[in-house]
Amino acid sequence: MKTPTKETTMLAVHVFIQVIPEYLDAFITATEDNARNSLQEPGIARFDLLRQADDPTRFTLVEVYIDEAAPARHKETVHYARWRDAVAPMLVQPRSSLRYETLFPATEAGWKCR
Repeated sequence: MKTPTKETTMLAVHVFIQVIPEYLDAFITATEDNARNSLQEPGIARFDLLRQADDPTRFTLVEVYIDEAAPARHKETVHYARWRDAVAPMLVQPRSSLRYETLFPATEAGWKCR
């Protein structure tokens, strides 16, 4: 089994969110704005917003960072704080997340849209 190294491993975070139905449009608008701004950060290779096909109130954010320190830097940005505060009352329950090491693609260039 190939073992990733600190030099090649990037970090992917999947954030799981359930939204109160009456806030769906506002949540999507706020989250799209956060995603666009996040993609301007040097430490972020990818930032996707996905909606669950069989439950339109459930979303996943797929965030791919170039290193272990990038998520903390992301959480210090103005746009993240604005998003966090805006969506907090829209959620059924607090967000949850899982962290993954990226195996393929393993580099920042591999995560860029083609």
